[in-house]
Amino acid sequence: MLKHKRIVVTGGAGFLGHHVVEELYSRGCSEVFIPRSNKYNLITESGIDLMFREMKPDLIIHLAAVVGGIGANRANPGKYFYDNLMMGTQMIEKSRQYGLDKFVAIGTICAYPKYTPVPFKEDDIWGGYPEETNAPYGLAKKMMLVQSQAYRQQYEFNSIYLLPVNLYGPRDNFNPETSHVIPALIKKCIDAKRKGESSIEVWGSGKATREFLYVEDAAAGIVLATENYNESDPINLGAGSEISIHDLVEKIAELTGFDGNILWNTEKPDGQPRRSLDTSKASEKFGFKAKTDFSEGLRSTINWYISNS
Repeated sequence: MLKHKRIVVTGGAGFLGHHVVEELYSRGCSEVFIPRSNKYNLITESGIDLMFREMKPDLIIHLAAVVGGIGANRANPGKYFYDNLMMGTQMIEKSRQYGLDKFVAIGTICAYPKYTPVPFKEDDIWGGYPEETNAPYGLAKKMMLVQSQAYRQQYEFNSIYLLPVNLYGPRDNFNPETSHVIPALIKKCIDAKRKGESSIEVWGSGKATREFLYVEDAAAGIVLATENYNESDPINLGAGSEISIHDLVEKIAELTGFDGNILWNTEKPDGQPRRSLDTSKASEKFGFKAKTDFSEGLRSTINWYISNS
C-alpha cells in the first residue's frame, strides 16, 4: 500500500536514491519527497524538524550518507563518523517523536567485521571490529541498527535495517576523490584510452574480493523490504557472488577496450580481505533475488559513463 503513503527518500537525488525514487514511481507512488541538503541539513536537529514540518512523511527511506572509497575514508574518518552518526541517530529519534509509520535505515557492508567468515551472515555482524580504513563510517551507520532494535523494544517503533553490498550502475559517482572501485576503474580505463595512455595504476594487490549489486536490483530490494518486512533484525541485500579485484580490473579493461598495462600499487591498502554475502534471508523474508547479470550491468555502467563524460 505504498502508493497511499507520503514517502521521504533522504539522499533521493543521489546514485541509489534516484533509482529508489524511480522504483517507487513505477509502483504508483505519487507523493515522494526528496529533502535537498541546501535547504534541509539532516545532520542538524533543526534541519530534520524543518523537513518533518514541511513534508509531513508517513514513511522515510533513509539513504543519505557522507561516504567515499578507501582514500576518502582514510582522509575523513572524523567527518564520516560524526556526520553519519548524527544524521542517523537524530533521524530515527525525530521519526519516533513525530509518530512516523515506518523508518527504513540503509546501513553499509562496512559495518561487518574485517575477518567475517564468507559468506557474511547477518548474525556475524557483531563478531569483531570493522576493517580499519572504513571503520568510523561503518560503525556510525551500524548504530542505526542498535537504535532500531532498542526503539522497537521500548517504543514499538517500526524500523528496519538493510545491508546492501557494494553497488554499481548508471549514475554512479565517478569523482576520483570519492568514488568506489567500479566507477574508479571504469573512469581510469576510459580516460586512459581517450588520452592514448599505455597504463593505469590500481591500488592494492588485487587479491581482495568483493561482491557487487546492480543499483536497480538494490532499489527493487529496498522497496520490497519497505513494503513487506517489519522486523529489526538486519537483512543483507546482495547478488550472492564474489570476484577478486584482479579479475574485476581485467574484466573492466576488456569491456572498455583498454589494452594497456595494469600497474598494481601494493603500498596502497586492499581494504577488507573478502566480501560476499549470504542473501538467503532477503529471499525468505520478502522475496528478493538479484536479477542483473554482472557483465551486462558493467556494460550499462560503462555506456552511461561514456555518454555522460
